[in-house]
Amino acid sequence: MDSFTIPQFLFLLKGLQWTIALSLIGLSLGAVAGLLIALARTSGFKTLKRITGGYIMLFQGTPLLMQLFVTYYGLALIGLKLDPWASVAIGFTLHASAFLGEIWRGSIEAVPRGQTEAANALGVNYLTRMRKIVLPQALRISLPATIGFLVQLIKGTSLAAIVGFNELARSGSIVSNQNFKPLLVYAVVALLYFSMCWPLSLYGSRLERRLATGAR
Repeated sequence: MDSFTIPQFLFLLKGLQWTIALSLIGLSLGAVAGLLIALARTSGFKTLKRITGGYIMLFQGTPLLMQLFVTYYGLALIGLKLDPWASVAIGFTLHASAFLGEIWRGSIEAVPRGQTEAANALGVNYLTRMRKIVLPQALRISLPATIGFLVQLIKGTSLAAIVGFNELARSGSIVSNQNFKPLLVYAVVALLYFSMCWPLSLYGSRLERRLATGAR
């Protein structure tokens, strides 16, 4: 029976790097798609609102685990065979875009309507109005919820192990099978997750309190 060695701990840190990379990719690509969804949801075009509303219902109403199964195994059935890295990146991007799109839709609608009406009265076009007036305020409003979702996304990366992606949770499972010390290994894995999520949660709570104070 092997002890918990430094090479095994370094192996966990390598899994941690992949967890961070997957979280950032899902967040960044999901942010781009989520912004487009939010703009479509607030555009006033009924067709766009219905399509994006159905998209959000689909990805918010189904488990992330199932979505990862579909992007890996389902796409392979139609001849699109992806490696685990590409499939989980697509899965997390789609998942994040649905949640961020709804978060940012609410933030856009939370911007006082009078500012939009004033911009329209001054002849400010849609793109300029959104870029210089609405979106900067909506981004500030959405930050606590966006950070909270990032925390959930980081923890959700553990599900990527189901398709063979070697992130932190799967690395912990591999090390545990080597040294037969699951309590010790998973305690270290839990501490690594905690070291990522707890500071983000504190920062999100601080931002939320600051926004609440500024709104009084």
